[in-house]
Amino acid sequence: MPLKVAIIGRPNVGKSTLFNRLAGRKLAIVHDKPGVTRDRKEAPARLQDLDLLIIDTAGYEYSNEDNIERRMWEQTKKAIDSADVCLFLYDAREGIQPYDEHFADILRKSHKPVILLANKCEGKIQEDGRFEAYKLGLGEPIPFSAEHGLGLQDLHDALKQYYKDIPPEENSDEENDRPIQLAIVGRPNVGKSTLVNALLQDDRMLTGPEAGVTRDAISNDWEWQGHKIKLVDTAGLRRHSKVNDSLERMSAASSKHAAFMAQVVVLVLDADAVLDKQDLTIASQVLDEGRALIIAVNKWDIANRKEALDKLNYKLKTSLTQAEGIPTVTISALKNEGLDKLMRAVLKVYERWNMRIPTAPLNKWFADMIEAYPPPLGKNKRRIKLRYITQAKTRPPSFVIFSSNPEGLPDSYLRYLTNNLRDTFKMGGIPLRIVVRKTDNPYADND
Repeated sequence: MPLKVAIIGRPNVGKSTLFNRLAGRKLAIVHDKPGVTRDRKEAPARLQDLDLLIIDTAGYEYSNEDNIERRMWEQTKKAIDSADVCLFLYDAREGIQPYDEHFADILRKSHKPVILLANKCEGKIQEDGRFEAYKLGLGEPIPFSAEHGLGLQDLHDALKQYYKDIPPEENSDEENDRPIQLAIVGRPNVGKSTLVNALLQDDRMLTGPEAGVTRDAISNDWEWQGHKIKLVDTAGLRRHSKVNDSLERMSAASSKHAAFMAQVVVLVLDADAVLDKQDLTIASQVLDEGRALIIAVNKWDIANRKEALDKLNYKLKTSLTQAEGIPTVTISALKNEGLDKLMRAVLKVYERWNMRIPTAPLNKWFADMIEAYPPPLGKNKRRIKLRYITQAKTRPPSFVIFSSNPEGLPDSYLRYLTNNLRDTFKMGGIPLRIVVRKTDNPYADND
């Protein structure tokens, strides 16, 4: 079982840089602007022989008011409470600041083991800043550089003493244990983080009336009715032309990466503005990447329902023709309404996305389609001969048709086959891929 390690410190001391260093990938957004990290972000990591579960946290900024800073601090406190050990970073270049001392006091009162890291300690000039940290009462500071990877051996040695106290994890069937990758996407302020919290039944994600609260893609391991889910909340996606801030561009890139790496994507819409231009752009990109798509219409408890449904159905019919039958679920994340219905739709569309059609019924269907509507004449005025079809892969279902003259087959005929394939085998809501290849039969041209 991995050692759970929370990375703690005031804003801009290098917590997300350390998180990425330990994870071995750029999972967290790193930016010069303070306070980029707002939610707590978890990821598995390995430091030599140590298995870790690392938690990136928001920098501490004290506030008595019910504002975003106070909600960020609540998330950090939860990370401290759940951790086996805390890594407390401070900036050795700047030396100990008042917030560092305040944070150290909080960590001492938590009674959690603490490892003190003097970050940005690349040269002798930072030695004074390192020795100054003894006054925090958290033991000897380890000279460290998250950016350059200096001090990792010392960090390993410090963590190892806590790792031996972690009980071993029971063996499991790896194939059956793989979670469904489920991403929640949409425009800013449509209720994505509220939905994630409602599903988890925990205030895991930072929420609030401010638009753009979530800045990074945050994954959560979760289980619903025996099904393991990796649930990913993402930052709101605005139209590209409206994004002129480098941090927002990085947030958008993180969100798109999470969506394109997911298996099922839930596009959350505001009931008062369903499938606006940006929603359609997001949906099209998800389908083009081969992901299964579900549309969740949120804030249904306060919606003009008839108007919203009429608009949604019209937009689906006219603007998302590449995947007919996309499941749509009406929900209220704030009031926990429609959530089981949403998750049942997720499992159903995931099953379709993994669907493999046996060869015999697939070719029987193919023959019936050709008989009902034969292929048109090719460029040489001879009828195109479609020989047989096979399913090449799943996720999404992809098919290959072998033909005597694949170049002459019009797109309209492929759409005819795709739409009928989706209807016949009940594969709504997922993209289908059909390609036509020239047959290897040396006598094909003699037909």
